[in-house]
Amino acid sequence: MKSRYCIPKGARILCLLLLCGPALGEQPGTSQEVDSVIQDAHALYVELHQHPELSAHEVLTAARLAKDLHSIGFAVTEHVGGTGVVAVLENGSGPIVMLRTELDALPVEEKTGLAFASKVRVKDHEGADVPVAHACGHDLHIASLVGAAAVLAHSRKTWNGTLLLIGQPAEETISGAQRMIDDGLFRRFPRPDVAVALHVGNQLPAGKLGIVPGVYNTNADSLRITIYGKGGHGATPHLTVDPIVIAARTILALQTIASREVKPGEMAIVTVGYVHAGTKNNVIPDQAELGLTVRTQKTDVRERVLAAVGRITKAEAEAADAPRAPSIERFESTDAVYNEPALARYLTPSLEVALGKENVIAFEPVTSSEDFSRFVEAGVPGFYFRLGGANPESYAQAKAKGISLPSNHSPLFAPDADLALRTGIRAEVAVLRKLLHGTPEDLRTALKVAASTAEKR
Repeated sequence: MKSRYCIPKGARILCLLLLCGPALGEQPGTSQEVDSVIQDAHALYVELHQHPELSAHEVLTAARLAKDLHSIGFAVTEHVGGTGVVAVLENGSGPIVMLRTELDALPVEEKTGLAFASKVRVKDHEGADVPVAHACGHDLHIASLVGAAAVLAHSRKTWNGTLLLIGQPAEETISGAQRMIDDGLFRRFPRPDVAVALHVGNQLPAGKLGIVPGVYNTNADSLRITIYGKGGHGATPHLTVDPIVIAARTILALQTIASREVKPGEMAIVTVGYVHAGTKNNVIPDQAELGLTVRTQKTDVRERVLAAVGRITKAEAEAADAPRAPSIERFESTDAVYNEPALARYLTPSLEVALGKENVIAFEPVTSSEDFSRFVEAGVPGFYFRLGGANPESYAQAKAKGISLPSNHSPLFAPDADLALRTGIRAEVAVLRKLLHGTPEDLRTALKVAASTAEKR
């Protein structure tokens, strides 16, 4: 049977070389190369970990990233989409490849006990005093990117094309990627042929990578619900409409959406992350506020779940004879990250060469979300992979006991920084060298062949 793609003979030979082993000139990141940058990368990780900044306020983090990338030869532009950083290194003609890291931290009080644990407290956008910590691993992502950038900047004979590095703000509020795009990311700078990113987590031990072709994570929708009641004395509830009781009933009713309105086997999560109501124990307030996160994978399920949230919330308020209908604000939203399957297939062999085949594993889609999807939706094929973060011994012990290690966003989240950093740098170098080879047309042709080969299997 003929291939569905018409590929010239010369291109077929090139593609066979690309798909059947390390490409001509391809050199995965070596231990010696990683050794040459790991000390500085680890020092950067520690510094960033001690000085985290909230979403859209990453002033010092962005400045430090810009300084480091400028010092190793990148042309750096700051303040893209707010505090975003864009760094470009041109190395002859060839593909344009984007590697992204996030800059922001979380309003979480760190309880890891690390010698360099964050003690930062700041005022958030509402004026509340909050702790701040890199409880999601973005500090490690930044250090990994800088380490990989240094390796590539000092080994330009091993690759060709343009490397585009992105320091993205406000990932935790799933808004920074769109802000950078709106500020001309793909107009003011070289438009990438491929976008790459990673995320560290304790679902895998450090030293290993997880690959997920297709849908990687979930759609995310953040909702703010305000329930209106009629306040009064706690001793005369019959003269009031208690919004706290309405909120409690609403929270319980919302939990039936995933269990009773979504087909079994379909992914849907409705979590109420906060409840704000009242000021004193004997005062019934006028209103209560709920903060929700909704996660889904399929578009039709997403629409059904969001509609159900609205229907149930309004019905509970009406059943309690609330003086007015609740307000429901969808204030943050992003789609699931989609890994181009041909790209995942194309890059996996290089990662196996760099890290060992046993350390590159098939991974299940995760239920977290993030706005790397905005770059993919803008027409850039994406490859987003999981970086193991757990100390291997702790991971093995936890697995044997049937328990889980602290997850991202936990105050106890603390990856095995040295091993995870080494793996992240080596993986990024391998991926970037694989992509930054030949011409853009060579890359497109190789991906077509990878897709065609997968279809025939």
